[in-house]
Amino acid sequence: MAIDTTTQPTSTTGTPLDTPRPPRLSTRDKLVLFVLCAAQFMVALDFSVLNVALPELGTDLGMSRSALQWAVTAFALPSGGFLLLFGRIGDLYGRRKLFLTGLAVFGAASLLATLAWDPASFLAGRALQGLGAAAIVPTAMSLLTTTFPEGPARDRALGIAGTVMSLGYTVGMVAGGMLTDALGWRSTMALLTLSALVVLPLAPGLLPESRTPQRPRLDVPGAVTVTTGLLSLIYALSTAADHGFARPDVITTLIAGVLLLAAFTVVESRSQSPLVSLPMLRRRTVAWGNAGGLVTFSMMSTVIFVLTLYLQDILRLSAFETGLVFGVQGVLSAVAGALAPKVIGRFGARRTLVGSLTGQGALIAALLPLNSHVWSVWLATAAVSLASMFHLGAIISYGLTVTSGVPDEEQGLATGLVTSTQQVGITIGIPLLGVLATTSHDLLSGVHTVLALDAGVVLAAAVLVGLGLRSRTGSRTVEPQPLGSR
Repeated sequence: MAIDTTTQPTSTTGTPLDTPRPPRLSTRDKLVLFVLCAAQFMVALDFSVLNVALPELGTDLGMSRSALQWAVTAFALPSGGFLLLFGRIGDLYGRRKLFLTGLAVFGAASLLATLAWDPASFLAGRALQGLGAAAIVPTAMSLLTTTFPEGPARDRALGIAGTVMSLGYTVGMVAGGMLTDALGWRSTMALLTLSALVVLPLAPGLLPESRTPQRPRLDVPGAVTVTTGLLSLIYALSTAADHGFARPDVITTLIAGVLLLAAFTVVESRSQSPLVSLPMLRRRTVAWGNAGGLVTFSMMSTVIFVLTLYLQDILRLSAFETGLVFGVQGVLSAVAGALAPKVIGRFGARRTLVGSLTGQGALIAALLPLNSHVWSVWLATAAVSLASMFHLGAIISYGLTVTSGVPDEEQGLATGLVTSTQQVGITIGIPLLGVLATTSHDLLSGVHTVLALDAGVVLAAAVLVGLGLRSRTGSRTVEPQPLGSR
């Protein structure tokens, strides 16, 4: 692979003394990166492109307001519930093979959702989209981390991938409003179909196959407990976001999810070929890196949610105007994606993670003066856009923190943990905090409460992650070590 991975000396803290030279990618490397990032962009687009189209979709297909929640939940359940399992299957039986299968399923499911003739066919398409996404996301990430060697090349590749994912979510919010107004809700699903048709023909000839050298047996009890546990947890939290925590099905599935995930840890401790290596989970880089990722995703998704309510219900902006506000956020996220690898090269992934969380929390706190005056739109645009730059820095640096030092044969598992953290984070933030805004008698007061709690959680996490990633002597940032060394 034609990549310049020139090494450089580091200080005793593990921080590079000089900023590494930008790695040079060959034409083939760039094409591989394009395919993997395009697939991630497509999945990120799916998270947001349908949001503003839901009212029209409900009218067209005859879905009630309460049933529209399933347009989101039907995708979130399989996309989050099967991530760890599919990441491990890719490790064992071939990441490229599973990636291509996921792309094909996603494209066919998007076509089914585009042509849906009733609620059942539409929700079936959404569920299959989620299943395809669960195969695409961890395998794309593990193909990226095994293709690009650890160091400046991987930093740059992950920086580009993080930027593309952030842009996908933002572009989806803007494009969803434009497409729905111009062509109807079906055009949002057609866009995803076309995206899959662009990526799928390119992938087979570009992507190398990779898997673990050995073929241990798949940990079926672990797969069953973690997958059903995640499905239960995601269902409970997704439903609570719209209906509260008092419903019996929410309480039941929440308890079941917690118990199943507890059972999963017991199963893994006794398995000869565990789905998730418990020694890996005990690595501070994995545990604290994922903690930082969970906070940055859950708290930022909550900010976007409450700001959407604020802009439309208090400032009376249209859906398109609201999309433009978040479009500025997308532009600055792209800038952050270009800068993040340089910052990480200079300060290290762990320091960048802590600094990014601190910046995200401080800028969320800067949103507290928002009021009902129209000038507040400028404060909202500036603060959330700058917060998103730090958010993107946290995304890239937490992914690097978790996957650094992990052997290639376990990269699918490590990236499965990263992407599971992402999905769970996106899922839990809104029901845990966002519901305070939707149930408040005074929406503006509820928004202020959510933003204050959100900022406090992120700033507290910055302190805890910073302490957690330091060595036991408290004087040196912990560096990755081989699994067997702990």
